[in-house]
Amino acid sequence: MRRVLRCERGQASVELVGVLPLIVLLALGVGQLLAAGQARELAGHAAEAGAVALLQGSEPRGAARAALGRDPARRIRVTVRARTVAVRLRPATVLPGLDRLLVATATADAGPTR
Repeated sequence: MRRVLRCERGQASVELVGVLPLIVLLALGVGQLLAAGQARELAGHAAEAGAVALLQGSEPRGAARAALGRDPARRIRVTVRARTVAVRLRPATVLPGLDRLLVATATADAGPTR
């Protein structure tokens, strides 16, 4: 019985080392999905802020960018067509190129002209 126990010493450590990369990848994936969800919410708020600015006679692009706070300008694209504001936001990513797959877009309509 003691021989069997001696042979299995350190087995849990070896298994942990083998599983640890999978746990890290899973955590990174969950974090990336959360960042994509946050980008979607922020894009929606920014589009609504741009539409409200249109209704108030202000600059919609500036209002949409201001609603996003300190996000880098290279990740944001605001488009205004007639009375519609569209915001495209790339989330922050850990892996390069992944942000293009997780782009969040949102549109808001300021309604018909009076």
